[in-house]
Amino acid sequence: MKRFYTNVDVAAVDAGWEVRLDGRAVRSPAKAPLPFATPALARAVADEWAAQGDQVAPRTMPLMQLAATAVDVIGATREAVIADVARYAETDLLCYRAEHPRELVERQARVWQPLLDWAMLRYDAPLHVCAGLMPQPQPEAATRALRHAVAAHDDWMLAALQSATSACGSLVVALALLERRLDAAEAFDASQLDENYQIEQWGEDPEATTRRAGLRADIEAARRFADLLRTA
Repeated sequence: MKRFYTNVDVAAVDAGWEVRLDGRAVRSPAKAPLPFATPALARAVADEWAAQGDQVAPRTMPLMQLAATAVDVIGATREAVIADVARYAETDLLCYRAEHPRELVERQARVWQPLLDWAMLRYDAPLHVCAGLMPQPQPEAATRALRHAVAAHDDWMLAALQSATSACGSLVVALALLERRLDAAEAFDASQLDENYQIEQWGEDPEATTRRAGLRADIEAARRFADLLRTA
């Protein structure tokens, strides 16, 4: 899409703050209003619009994309999104451990078990650990508690949680990221622990490098979005 505006600014409105392009409020792809809860988030999204060149590239505007998801997708299908995100608890990455080699087994225990312990204490959600990759049932009380944790987020924070959970392949890691138990780099490393180990042994191919860069960017954007939602 060709750039169609010159000036970008932020203005206070009754519902919060809005980003304006040449004086006109930015709307979602579905033409819905985008009332940002904090001026910090509105300014960050405005910076994404201002940084565009002759062509507007939505893929370079992750905060704007998350805001649009909150309004257009989660606002319309909230219960379905909650169910999809909560379902990760049934097969959370952190629960499936290698049986060998010893170095990988020890690394998984060192990095992943403290996160499961945190989830147990934070949400009263003890998840079972098993060896191998075959799905194992988790306690109903634990998955129910994690579903409540997901549902407690408003639409905007849920957009960040959905993106982080998908990128991490782990609801526990995503919750730890948004609750500042982990920073973005730690969340990426925890979610990519197995892949990192394999790369150490055999190296990394270009396709994997590109894919991992995309996941890292999604995790970083989700954390920044969540932080900006809390920043006045």
